[in-house]
Amino acid sequence: MGPYFLVKLAVLALINAFGLFVIFSAWQVSHWGILGSMVAILIVANWVYFSKRMIAAKYLFPGLVFLLVYQLFTMGYTAYISFTNYGTGHNATREDAIAANLAQNENRVPDSPSYPLTVVTGEDGELGFAIIDDDDEVLVGTEEQTFEAAPDATVADGDVTEVPGYSVLTFGEVLEQQNEITSLRVGFDDVDEGSIRTQDGSTGYLYRSVLTYDEATGAITNTDTGVVYSDNGEGSFEAEDGSTLVVGWRVAVGFDNFTKMFTDSRLSGPFLSVLVWTFVFAFLSVATTFFLGLFFAIVFNHPAVRGRKIIRSLLILPYAFPGFLSGLVWAGLLNRRFGFINQVLLGGAEIPWLTDPWLAKLSVIGVNLWLGFPYMFLIATGALQAISSDVYEAAKLDGAKAFRTMRSITLPLLMISVAPLLIASFAFNFNNFNLIYFVTEGGPNFPGSPIAVGATDILISMVYSVAIESGTQQYGLASAMSILIFVMVGLISWLGFRQTRKLEEVI
Repeated sequence: MGPYFLVKLAVLALINAFGLFVIFSAWQVSHWGILGSMVAILIVANWVYFSKRMIAAKYLFPGLVFLLVYQLFTMGYTAYISFTNYGTGHNATREDAIAANLAQNENRVPDSPSYPLTVVTGEDGELGFAIIDDDDEVLVGTEEQTFEAAPDATVADGDVTEVPGYSVLTFGEVLEQQNEITSLRVGFDDVDEGSIRTQDGSTGYLYRSVLTYDEATGAITNTDTGVVYSDNGEGSFEAEDGSTLVVGWRVAVGFDNFTKMFTDSRLSGPFLSVLVWTFVFAFLSVATTFFLGLFFAIVFNHPAVRGRKIIRSLLILPYAFPGFLSGLVWAGLLNRRFGFINQVLLGGAEIPWLTDPWLAKLSVIGVNLWLGFPYMFLIATGALQAISSDVYEAAKLDGAKAFRTMRSITLPLLMISVAPLLIASFAFNFNNFNLIYFVTEGGPNFPGSPIAVGATDILISMVYSVAIESGTQQYGLASAMSILIFVMVGLISWLGFRQTRKLEEVI
């Protein structure tokens, strides 16, 4: 048994241990898809690495697993979410939504008895209550675990002083976590019994919901007002007047998220503006950086220019800095009141570089030009140096002038090498989230828009706003936008590479 076999055995043992941990965790939370996938991966992994015939698979298997997890699964899950209403208020099951609505509409029961209460923490640090009920029995529970009997608990002078499996908080510890304790509720097994809450950490009071759920009709009734909330088929409990309860659940909505981008009047306007600007931004970003980079490449590729190596090194410096860091620096330089450009270069002017819609767009293009032209300069320089000097000598003998040589020889030969990179650059700028977010944060915002989106937002930053920064997170809509971006970039890349092949055939 050689050292290689022992190392392989140790690595497989770690992989299997990690896999079993994932399987156990998935089983605890009932994620059967993850459990089944992990079982399949472990079986294949052991088969591949213990087999003497699967030589090629030993090298391919890790990459295939990462491809499955980080690409195919992500794409599939995004597609699945795009056909649901998943988001704020719709992120759980129907049963969870019922329990949450009942819990959020609780009021203290009038004339209800008080319960001696002790604040405890479980082994995982979760806060809970230990109370003495009407039968002088000790009950203990947390927000996630309803009250259960604790027969081995210790009671002294009418207070619970010790509970097996829990730690009793001191008075000072209760004061340190006062906000968490006063907002904590611990329920009973029977939802209709209500829950226990406290205001001082020593006495508990009974709270019951003003809402009741009828399993026969599947409706929730407000006992104070008599309003009945029924399942509207869209993941919410809705009354006859159109009002809904706060907490809903996740359901399939078909293509509603895709059509909403074009049919919802509040959303379609900003979306179409962002869509047009995304194409304009990506095109101008590629065009400006390419032509400036090509210009510098042609100039500093000429043998008559002195100090070319030093100048080339200086020209690629912007490319050497992280893009997000450069974006933050430029955001500071372009600040209306305190930026270096307004205060120093323009003598104290207050030009709204980042708050005026058109100037903000111009600023974004300018900053991207600063960040992107070194890359184009590098690839254009390499492409120019790859062109044989014999081609230029033949053109010179035929009497071709400089402009003719550039148009008929240099640019066509250059585009064969550079065109695929320009397509890739277009795809990159189509999703250039860092630049938009760190320079303008997508602003200035569109007035009256239901989501936080602005004049310089591109599709990918709009997806971020819809999913994260808006008042309500709409993951389903954001996923639909992501699918749309994927289709657009794929289609543009396919058309671009098709034209590149035609260019090669012509040349």
